[in-house]
Amino acid sequence: MERTPTRLLGEQIIDGPGDMERTTHPARSRTVNATESPLGWLLAHGHVTRRQFDAGERLRSDWERGQLAPRVTMAWDAAPVARGRGGPSAGLDLHGAQLDAKRRFNAAIDAAGPGLADILWRIVCAGEGMRDAETALGWPARAGKVVLTLALDRVATFYRVA
Repeated sequence: MERTPTRLLGEQIIDGPGDMERTTHPARSRTVNATESPLGWLLAHGHVTRRQFDAGERLRSDWERGQLAPRVTMAWDAAPVARGRGGPSAGLDLHGAQLDAKRRFNAAIDAAGPGLADILWRIVCAGEGMRDAETALGWPARAGKVVLTLALDRVATFYRVA
């Protein structure tokens, strides 16, 4: 991988030779920016509009501010104080900005709709590539892009993105 100030460039194999094709078709690769999000890639290649991209970034920002992603490291917070014998603490100590972000995120996902929220979450929040998201949802190739643009339009309306 080549490191530049704003990018981390590397080669990605896009189709390797099969057993029968080893001698006739060599593997092809392309240069990719490993720090670019799937939504950023769609914008750079003209598959989503700037309005849709901005709406997706607002959604991802609320996802991160609301701390909705699962924890992958140890929580070094102070141990909760039990209320009584062996009982749990009073509950989570969430601050106002985090609660507001969670509410906005949930409302934006609801605005997208149940059939559209799956691809929206996978691409924007989880950072899955389009092919991986379509495969996980059992959708045909290129169907995800159409559904994602519809979902992003609804989220843009929810966030009032101009």
